[in-house]
Amino acid sequence: MYNNTFGNIFRLTSFGESHGKAIGGVIDGFPAGITIDMEFIQKELNRRRPGQSAITTARKEADEVEFLSGIYEGVSTGCPIGFAVWNTNQHSNDYDNMKDVYRPSHADYTYTQKYGIRDHRGGGRSSARETIARVVAGALAKLALRQLGISITAFTSQVGPFKLDKDYTAYDLTSIENNPVRCPDHDLARQMADYIFRIKGEGDTIGGVISCVIKGCPVGLGQPVFGKLHAALGNAMLSINAVKGFEYGQGFSNMELKGSQQNDIFYNNNGEIGFRSNRSGGIQGGISNGQDIYFRVAFKPVATVLMEQPTVDIHGNETILKARGRHDPCVLPRAVPIVEAMAAMTLLDYYLLDKASTL
Repeated sequence: MYNNTFGNIFRLTSFGESHGKAIGGVIDGFPAGITIDMEFIQKELNRRRPGQSAITTARKEADEVEFLSGIYEGVSTGCPIGFAVWNTNQHSNDYDNMKDVYRPSHADYTYTQKYGIRDHRGGGRSSARETIARVVAGALAKLALRQLGISITAFTSQVGPFKLDKDYTAYDLTSIENNPVRCPDHDLARQMADYIFRIKGEGDTIGGVISCVIKGCPVGLGQPVFGKLHAALGNAMLSINAVKGFEYGQGFSNMELKGSQQNDIFYNNNGEIGFRSNRSGGIQGGISNGQDIYFRVAFKPVATVLMEQPTVDIHGNETILKARGRHDPCVLPRAVPIVEAMAAMTLLDYYLLDKASTL
Protein backbone atom coordinates (compact mmCIF):
# COMPACT_ATOMS: atom_id res chain seq x y z
CA MET A 1 0.00 0.00 0.00
CA TYR A 2 1.28 3.45 -0.88
CA ASN A 3 -0.03 7.05 -0.73
CA ASN A 4 0.00 7.21 3.05
CA THR A 5 1.77 10.57 2.83
CA PHE A 6 0.10 13.98 2.53
CA GLY A 7 1.80 17.22 1.52
CA ASN A 8 4.76 18.58 -0.43
CA ILE A 9 7.12 20.36 1.99
CA PHE A 10 5.05 19.91 5.16
CA ARG A 11 4.42 16.17 4.95
CA LEU A 12 2.50 13.76 7.14
CA THR A 13 2.95 10.01 6.79
CA SER A 14 0.36 8.23 8.92
CA PHE A 15 0.24 4.62 10.09
CA GLY A 16 -2.02 2.30 12.07
CA GLU A 17 -5.39 0.55 11.94
CA SER A 18 -8.63 0.93 13.87
CA HIS A 19 -8.03 -2.14 16.08
CA GLY A 20 -4.25 -2.22 15.91
CA LYS A 21 -1.91 -1.14 18.71
CA ALA A 22 -1.79 2.52 17.76
CA ILE A 23 -2.48 5.26 15.26
CA GLY A 24 0.48 7.51 14.59
CA GLY A 25 2.55 9.42 12.14
CA VAL A 26 5.80 11.06 11.13
CA ILE A 27 5.78 14.75 10.17
CA ASP A 28 8.57 16.03 7.96
CA GLY A 29 9.22 19.62 6.95
CA PHE A 30 7.81 21.24 10.09
CA PRO A 31 9.64 24.52 10.77
CA ALA A 32 12.08 24.71 13.66
CA GLY A 33 11.53 27.10 16.54
CA ILE A 34 7.75 26.75 16.86
CA THR A 35 6.54 26.62 20.46
CA ILE A 36 4.58 23.38 20.88
CA ASP A 37 1.48 23.86 23.03
CA MET A 38 0.76 20.31 24.23
CA GLU A 39 -2.47 21.35 25.93
CA PHE A 40 -3.77 22.79 22.65
CA ILE A 41 -2.87 19.64 20.71
CA GLN A 42 -4.65 17.43 23.25
CA LYS A 43 -7.68 19.72 23.17
CA GLU A 44 -7.86 19.26 19.39
CA LEU A 45 -7.75 15.48 19.85
CA ASN A 46 -10.47 15.72 22.49
CA ARG A 47 -12.73 17.42 19.95
CA ARG A 48 -12.32 14.41 17.63
CA ARG A 49 -12.30 11.57 20.13
CA PRO A 50 -15.26 9.18 20.52
CA GLY A 51 -17.66 9.10 23.44
CA GLN A 52 -17.89 12.86 23.91
CA SER A 53 -21.70 13.12 23.81
CA ALA A 54 -24.93 11.14 23.46
CA ILE A 55 -24.91 11.69 19.69
CA THR A 56 -21.50 10.11 19.04
CA THR A 57 -20.14 6.56 19.25
CA ALA A 58 -19.89 5.13 22.76
CA ARG A 59 -16.32 3.87 22.21
CA LYS A 60 -14.18 5.21 25.05
CA GLU A 61 -10.67 6.26 24.11
CA ALA A 62 -8.45 8.78 25.88
CA ASP A 63 -6.69 9.48 22.58
CA GLU A 64 -3.64 10.90 24.33
CA VAL A 65 -0.75 11.65 22.01
CA GLU A 66 2.82 10.64 22.79
CA PHE A 67 5.53 12.51 20.87
CA LEU A 68 8.63 10.46 20.12
CA SER A 69 10.94 12.92 18.36
CA GLY A 70 11.37 16.38 16.85
CA ILE A 71 10.50 18.40 19.98
CA TYR A 72 13.00 19.58 22.58
CA GLU A 73 12.17 21.67 25.64
CA GLY A 74 8.77 22.48 24.18
CA VAL A 75 10.04 23.74 20.82
CA SER A 76 10.20 22.08 17.39
CA THR A 77 13.75 21.26 16.32
CA GLY A 78 13.19 20.92 12.58
CA CYS A 79 13.76 17.15 12.80
CA PRO A 80 11.00 14.67 11.87
CA ILE A 81 8.25 14.68 14.50
CA GLY A 82 7.16 11.15 15.35
CA PHE A 83 4.06 10.49 17.46
CA ALA A 84 1.65 7.75 18.48
CA VAL A 85 -1.83 7.55 19.98
CA TRP A 86 -2.35 4.15 21.57
CA ASN A 87 -5.63 2.25 21.07
CA THR A 88 -6.98 1.04 24.41
CA ASN A 89 -10.69 0.24 24.00
CA GLN A 90 -11.18 -2.02 21.00
CA HIS A 91 -14.13 -4.43 21.00
CA SER A 92 -12.92 -6.56 18.10
CA ASN A 93 -15.47 -9.31 18.79
CA ASP A 94 -18.20 -6.90 17.67
CA TYR A 95 -16.97 -7.49 14.11
CA ASP A 96 -16.81 -11.29 14.10
CA ASN A 97 -20.07 -11.60 12.16
CA MET A 98 -18.65 -9.29 9.45
CA LYS A 99 -15.43 -11.23 8.82
CA ASP A 100 -16.69 -12.93 5.66
CA VAL A 101 -19.38 -10.41 4.71
CA TYR A 102 -19.15 -7.21 2.68
CA ARG A 103 -20.75 -4.27 4.48
CA PRO A 104 -22.83 -2.10 2.09
CA SER A 105 -21.11 1.15 1.00
CA HIS A 106 -17.93 0.35 2.95
CA ALA A 107 -14.44 -0.26 1.58
CA ASP A 108 -14.68 -3.99 2.35
CA TYR A 109 -15.28 -5.18 -1.22
CA THR A 110 -12.92 -2.79 -3.04
CA TYR A 111 -10.19 -3.23 -0.42
CA THR A 112 -10.36 -7.04 -0.68
CA GLN A 113 -10.37 -6.97 -4.47
CA LYS A 114 -7.35 -4.66 -4.52
CA TYR A 115 -5.15 -6.24 -1.83
CA GLY A 116 -6.53 -9.76 -1.46
CA ILE A 117 -6.68 -9.35 2.32
CA ARG A 118 -8.36 -7.02 4.79
CA ASP A 119 -8.59 -6.41 8.51
CA HIS A 120 -12.34 -6.68 9.16
CA ARG A 121 -12.06 -5.26 12.71
CA GLY A 122 -13.50 -1.79 12.40
CA GLY A 123 -12.35 -1.46 8.82
CA GLY A 124 -8.64 -1.65 9.59
CA ARG A 125 -6.70 0.97 7.66
CA SER A 126 -9.83 2.29 5.94
CA SER A 127 -11.36 3.25 9.30
CA ALA A 128 -11.92 6.90 10.14
CA ARG A 129 -9.83 6.29 13.25
CA GLU A 130 -6.84 6.96 10.97
CA THR A 131 -7.84 10.64 11.10
CA ILE A 132 -6.31 10.88 14.58
CA ALA A 133 -2.93 11.33 12.88
CA ARG A 134 -4.35 14.14 10.76
CA VAL A 135 -5.68 15.97 13.82
CA VAL A 136 -2.28 15.81 15.54
CA ALA A 137 -0.51 17.08 12.42
CA GLY A 138 -3.22 19.68 11.86
CA ALA A 139 -2.85 20.95 15.42
CA LEU A 140 0.87 21.44 14.85
CA ALA A 141 0.13 23.22 11.58
CA LYS A 142 -2.33 25.48 13.40
CA LEU A 143 0.38 26.44 15.90
CA ALA A 144 2.65 27.49 13.05
CA LEU A 145 -0.14 29.33 11.21
CA ARG A 146 -1.07 31.13 14.43
CA GLN A 147 2.30 32.90 14.27
CA LEU A 148 1.34 34.09 10.77
CA GLY A 149 -2.05 35.42 11.90
CA ILE A 150 -4.00 32.69 10.06
CA SER A 151 -7.00 31.09 11.78
CA ILE A 152 -9.23 28.23 10.66
CA THR A 153 -12.75 27.55 11.95
CA ALA A 154 -15.06 24.80 10.76
CA PHE A 155 -18.63 24.23 11.92
CA THR A 156 -21.66 22.07 11.23
CA SER A 157 -23.94 23.96 8.85
CA GLN A 158 -26.38 21.17 7.94
CA VAL A 159 -27.62 17.88 9.39
CA GLY A 160 -30.18 16.14 7.20
CA PRO A 161 -32.96 18.68 6.53
CA PHE A 162 -31.77 21.13 9.22
CA LYS A 163 -29.42 23.79 7.83
CA LEU A 164 -28.21 27.32 8.44
CA ASP A 165 -30.01 29.90 6.29
CA LYS A 166 -27.54 32.79 6.58
CA ASP A 167 -24.00 33.57 5.45
CA TYR A 168 -21.24 32.58 7.89
CA THR A 169 -20.62 36.26 8.67
CA ALA A 170 -24.00 36.40 10.45
CA TYR A 171 -22.92 33.94 13.16
CA ASP A 172 -20.56 33.97 16.12
CA LEU A 173 -18.19 31.20 15.12
CA THR A 174 -16.40 31.34 18.49
CA SER A 175 -19.47 29.73 20.09
CA ILE A 176 -19.47 26.41 18.23
CA GLU A 177 -17.95 24.47 21.14
CA ASN A 178 -20.94 25.39 23.30
CA ASN A 179 -23.08 22.60 21.85
CA PRO A 180 -22.33 18.97 20.90
CA VAL A 181 -23.21 19.45 17.21
CA ARG A 182 -20.74 22.34 16.79
CA CYS A 183 -23.25 24.59 15.05
CA PRO A 184 -23.12 28.39 15.60
CA ASP A 185 -26.93 28.68 15.72
CA HIS A 186 -27.76 27.19 19.11
CA ASP A 187 -31.50 26.86 18.54
CA LEU A 188 -30.83 24.99 15.31
CA ALA A 189 -28.12 22.97 17.06
CA ARG A 190 -30.72 21.65 19.53
CA GLN A 191 -32.94 20.59 16.66
CA MET A 192 -29.98 18.91 14.96
CA ALA A 193 -29.00 17.08 18.16
CA ASP A 194 -32.58 15.88 18.75
CA TYR A 195 -32.76 14.66 15.16
CA ILE A 196 -29.45 12.78 15.38
CA PHE A 197 -30.52 11.20 18.66
CA ARG A 198 -33.80 10.07 17.09
CA ILE A 199 -31.96 8.64 14.07
CA LYS A 200 -29.60 6.83 16.43
CA GLY A 201 -32.57 5.27 18.22
CA GLU A 202 -33.79 3.91 14.90
CA GLY A 203 -30.42 2.24 14.32
CA ASP A 204 -29.89 4.48 11.31
CA THR A 205 -27.48 7.30 10.37
CA ILE A 206 -27.63 10.77 8.80
CA GLY A 207 -25.22 13.02 6.89
CA GLY A 208 -24.87 16.75 6.30
CA VAL A 209 -22.44 19.57 5.60
CA ILE A 210 -19.48 21.13 7.40
CA SER A 211 -18.49 24.67 6.44
CA CYS A 212 -15.04 26.12 7.01
CA VAL A 213 -13.65 29.67 7.11
CA ILE A 214 -9.98 30.61 6.86
CA LYS A 215 -9.09 34.14 7.99
CA GLY A 216 -5.80 35.99 7.63
CA CYS A 217 -4.51 34.05 4.64
CA PRO A 218 -1.98 36.21 2.74
CA VAL A 219 -2.21 36.97 -0.96
CA GLY A 220 -0.31 34.58 -3.22
CA LEU A 221 -0.75 31.03 -1.95
CA GLY A 222 -1.34 28.52 -4.72
CA GLN A 223 -0.29 28.07 -8.33
CA PRO A 224 -2.27 29.02 -11.45
CA VAL A 225 -2.35 25.62 -13.20
CA PHE A 226 -2.05 22.25 -11.44
CA GLY A 227 -1.30 23.61 -7.97
CA LYS A 228 -4.45 25.66 -7.48
CA LEU A 229 -5.12 26.34 -3.81
CA HIS A 230 -8.79 25.39 -4.05
CA ALA A 231 -7.83 22.14 -5.81
CA ALA A 232 -5.43 21.33 -2.96
CA LEU A 233 -8.14 22.05 -0.38
CA GLY A 234 -10.57 19.91 -2.36
CA ASN A 235 -8.07 17.06 -2.49
CA ALA A 236 -7.51 17.33 1.26
CA MET A 237 -11.23 17.32 2.09
CA LEU A 238 -12.11 14.51 -0.30
CA SER A 239 -9.48 12.32 1.38
CA ILE A 240 -11.56 12.35 4.59
CA ASN A 241 -13.76 9.30 5.19
CA ALA A 242 -17.44 9.75 4.17
CA VAL A 243 -16.84 12.99 2.21
CA LYS A 244 -18.90 13.15 -0.97
CA GLY A 245 -18.52 16.73 -2.14
CA PHE A 246 -16.50 19.97 -1.93
CA GLU A 247 -17.34 23.49 -3.04
CA TYR A 248 -15.67 26.83 -2.33
CA GLY A 249 -16.94 30.36 -2.62
CA GLN A 250 -20.41 30.41 -4.09
CA GLY A 251 -19.94 26.90 -5.39
CA PHE A 252 -23.14 25.59 -6.94
CA SER A 253 -25.36 28.33 -5.53
CA ASN A 254 -26.62 31.29 -7.55
CA MET A 255 -25.63 29.69 -10.85
CA GLU A 256 -28.51 31.55 -12.47
CA LEU A 257 -26.63 34.84 -12.03
CA LYS A 258 -24.69 36.47 -14.87
CA GLY A 259 -20.97 37.22 -14.75
CA SER A 260 -21.66 40.91 -14.17
CA GLN A 261 -23.61 39.93 -11.07
CA GLN A 262 -21.14 37.35 -9.79
CA ASN A 263 -17.87 39.26 -10.23
CA ASP A 264 -16.08 40.58 -7.14
CA ILE A 265 -15.55 44.25 -8.00
CA PHE A 266 -12.31 45.99 -7.04
CA TYR A 267 -12.28 49.45 -5.50
CA ASN A 268 -9.81 51.91 -3.96
CA ASN A 269 -10.08 51.45 -0.20
CA ASN A 270 -8.16 54.46 1.16
CA GLY A 271 -5.16 53.77 -1.04
CA GLU A 272 -5.38 49.98 -0.88
CA ILE A 273 -7.08 47.62 -3.30
CA GLY A 274 -10.32 46.27 -1.84
CA PHE A 275 -13.20 44.03 -2.91
CA ARG A 276 -16.90 44.88 -2.89
CA SER A 277 -17.80 41.22 -2.33
CA ASN A 278 -16.25 37.79 -1.83
CA ARG A 279 -18.19 35.44 -4.07
CA SER A 280 -14.85 33.93 -5.19
CA GLY A 281 -14.29 32.51 -1.73
CA GLY A 282 -10.90 34.14 -1.23
CA ILE A 283 -9.27 32.38 -4.19
CA GLN A 284 -8.97 33.72 -7.75
CA GLY A 285 -7.06 32.01 -10.54
CA GLY A 286 -6.09 29.29 -8.08
CA ILE A 287 -4.27 31.85 -5.88
CA SER A 288 -5.39 33.30 -2.54
CA ASN A 289 -6.41 36.98 -2.77
CA GLY A 290 -6.26 37.92 0.92
CA GLN A 291 -9.98 37.67 1.62
CA ASP A 292 -11.62 35.03 3.78
CA ILE A 293 -11.41 31.58 2.22
CA TYR A 294 -14.62 29.67 2.76
CA PHE A 295 -15.80 26.28 1.57
CA ARG A 296 -18.31 23.52 2.28
CA VAL A 297 -17.77 19.78 2.66
CA ALA A 298 -20.61 17.27 2.21
CA PHE A 299 -20.56 14.11 4.35
CA LYS A 300 -22.70 11.08 3.55
CA PRO A 301 -24.54 9.19 6.30
CA VAL A 302 -22.27 6.72 8.10
CA ALA A 303 -22.40 3.43 6.17
CA THR A 304 -22.72 1.23 9.27
CA VAL A 305 -26.39 1.07 10.30
CA LEU A 306 -27.61 -1.05 13.21
CA MET A 307 -30.41 -2.71 11.28
CA GLU A 308 -30.66 -5.64 8.93
CA GLN A 309 -29.42 -5.08 5.37
CA PRO A 310 -29.12 -7.46 2.43
CA THR A 311 -25.58 -8.05 1.17
CA VAL A 312 -23.27 -10.84 -0.03
CA ASP A 313 -20.43 -12.77 1.57
CA ILE A 314 -16.91 -13.09 0.16
CA HIS A 315 -18.07 -16.03 -1.99
CA GLY A 316 -20.91 -14.03 -3.56
CA ASN A 317 -23.69 -15.73 -1.60
CA GLU A 318 -26.57 -13.45 -0.70
CA THR A 319 -27.06 -13.01 3.03
CA ILE A 320 -28.36 -10.62 5.68
CA LEU A 321 -26.06 -8.48 7.81
CA LYS A 322 -26.94 -6.79 11.07
CA ALA A 323 -24.01 -4.76 12.30
CA ARG A 324 -23.03 -4.70 15.96
CA GLY A 325 -20.72 -2.45 17.91
CA ARG A 326 -20.36 1.24 18.67
CA HIS A 327 -20.82 3.58 15.75
CA ASP A 328 -21.55 7.26 15.10
CA PRO A 329 -25.12 7.99 13.97
CA CYS A 330 -23.74 11.20 12.43
CA VAL A 331 -20.08 11.86 11.74
CA LEU A 332 -20.35 15.66 11.50
CA PRO A 333 -19.68 16.77 15.11
CA ARG A 334 -16.44 14.76 15.30
CA ALA A 335 -15.44 15.64 11.72
CA VAL A 336 -15.27 19.40 12.40
CA PRO A 337 -11.70 19.26 13.83
CA ILE A 338 -10.68 16.90 11.00
CA VAL A 339 -11.78 19.43 8.37
CA GLU A 340 -9.86 22.13 10.23
CA ALA A 341 -6.78 19.89 10.46
CA MET A 342 -6.72 19.12 6.73
CA ALA A 343 -7.19 22.82 5.92
CA ALA A 344 -4.35 23.76 8.30
CA MET A 345 -1.95 21.22 6.80
CA THR A 346 -2.79 22.42 3.29
CA LEU A 347 -2.34 26.10 4.16
CA LEU A 348 0.99 25.56 5.94
CA ASP A 349 2.27 23.40 3.10
CA TYR A 350 1.28 25.99 0.50
CA TYR A 351 2.75 28.80 2.60
CA LEU A 352 6.09 26.97 2.66
CA LEU A 353 5.82 26.28 -1.08
CA ASP A 354 5.21 29.97 -1.68
CA LYS A 355 8.48 30.78 0.07
CA ALA A 356 10.21 28.76 -2.65
CA SER A 357 8.49 30.67 -5.49
CA THR A 358 10.91 33.58 -5.75
CA LEU A 359 14.45 34.39 -4.67
